[in-house]
Amino acid sequence: MNAVDGLKVLAEAHAYLRAAAVGVPEGSWGAATPCTEWTVRQVLNHARLDQQALVMQIDPEAAPTGDPFSPADELSDDAIARLDAVLAQSAAAWGSVDPQAQDVPTPMGPMPTQLGAAVAALDAAVHAWDIAKATGQDLALTDELAEGLEAAAQRTVDFVRDNFGKYGPVVPVPEDSGSADRLLAFTGRDPRWTPAG
Repeated sequence: MNAVDGLKVLAEAHAYLRAAAVGVPEGSWGAATPCTEWTVRQVLNHARLDQQALVMQIDPEAAPTGDPFSPADELSDDAIARLDAVLAQSAAAWGSVDPQAQDVPTPMGPMPTQLGAAVAALDAAVHAWDIAKATGQDLALTDELAEGLEAAAQRTVDFVRDNFGKYGPVVPVPEDSGSADRLLAFTGRDPRWTPAG
């Protein structure tokens, strides 16, 4: 993955998260999600706070205003505007560093710009999928986007799972599964998850 790809993947993941949030039907914000302990509201709050946390070492003004691992189960009237502001802040932070830099500071240690941007993209994309699935939206995580997130997942998922317990165990999937299903399974998500299940 080169630097332009990392920033491109981040833009795609941000657009995916925004589309999922905007598409939540009225009355569905309290629905259960693939993140079994969290409602749709909490997943959105977590995703927003994580985007801030992942760039706060680049832009100290981006520090999250709450704990990403304990997101509030409430939503303000300007939730989409708040999300938009954070996504713009995240994109600006990643865009402000040398795209060829190899040691950009992140909460998980220094990493190349393009990989760091993809880590932020990974978080946005999997939570976009969570929200879309929980609320019955036809917004799939594409294999193309998943392929752009694979290196970020390999670098960070086990670290977060082992140190924070915030990814579930890997879910078995058929060997011929596509990139999106394999990525979701690696992050502890059952690609066949439904609200009823």
